[in-house]
Amino acid sequence: MDMTTLLLSHGDCQKHEMLPHHPESPARLLHILRHVDQYLQRPGLLRVQAHEIDSARFEGVHPASYLAMLAEQKPGEGLVHIDSDTALNKHSLRAARLAAGAATQAVEAVISGQADNAFCAVRPPGHHAESTIGMGFCIFNNVALAAEYALGLGCQRVAILDFDVHHGNGTVQIFQDRPEVLVCSSFQYPFYPGRYDRVDRPNIVLTPLPATTGGDAFRAAIEADWLPALHRHQPDLLLLSAGFDAHQEDPMGGLLLGDGDYGWISELLLDLAATLCRGRLVSALEGGYNLPVLARCAGLHLRAMLGESVSPAVP
Repeated sequence: MDMTTLLLSHGDCQKHEMLPHHPESPARLLHILRHVDQYLQRPGLLRVQAHEIDSARFEGVHPASYLAMLAEQKPGEGLVHIDSDTALNKHSLRAARLAAGAATQAVEAVISGQADNAFCAVRPPGHHAESTIGMGFCIFNNVALAAEYALGLGCQRVAILDFDVHHGNGTVQIFQDRPEVLVCSSFQYPFYPGRYDRVDRPNIVLTPLPATTGGDAFRAAIEADWLPALHRHQPDLLLLSAGFDAHQEDPMGGLLLGDGDYGWISELLLDLAATLCRGRLVSALEGGYNLPVLARCAGLHLRAMLGESVSPAVP
């Protein structure tokens, strides 16, 4: 079935650059977008330039004191570290506002019916950012801002599904006492960041996976943990924290997923969106640090969003 899928990005997301050889580099977006240019010329794929998030849309996720702290930290030249592996250059806050803005733009487009679904190819990523703490390469929590915006547009319940190799601690911290938002997070355990990975709430579903977990065990855990929770929650919108660093060839983690597992979870979540919430789904890029693998798996993810069958995967 043909779908209308938005691909949101902006060239200024590539101006955010930390230390030389930092894994969260501008090359990540370059590889994804070049792959799309080469392999994904489809009439249903509409490219949209991201806009910076409106400052009012931070409310409920990041307080004014955090925004002011970041503005004070912004360097004229060089780098300022906000944690040990996350730094700002003079372009970083604009890039972060564009990444967050893409997520809220995508939500508006999908809820209004302008598109069936959307993928935000943006950086910096977001799921480690807590309400007042930037960390783990993340400055603003893009998917949390998208969820808050969706609730403001009239959604009664939203689900956030995070399949990055690292736990989405920031998303859990922000929504752990917000029952209208279901947060499901699969992640290698024990592993970075070691925060909010034992939260016990009805709306928080944690799927810790030991290192060396492969695709079969990953799929079984997702089906056992996420599917019942999603059917109970009955969300009006699915939001994905799409990390591709649980791949067996990624240098940052120890899970052993393959390309086909990303095709599988993409199709699974799109099928769930069709069943639960009229197909409304927005995906935002999180991790993925082997550049060819990232491009290939993000391409599979996009092809599934366009209605193609990607399982078994075709490079």
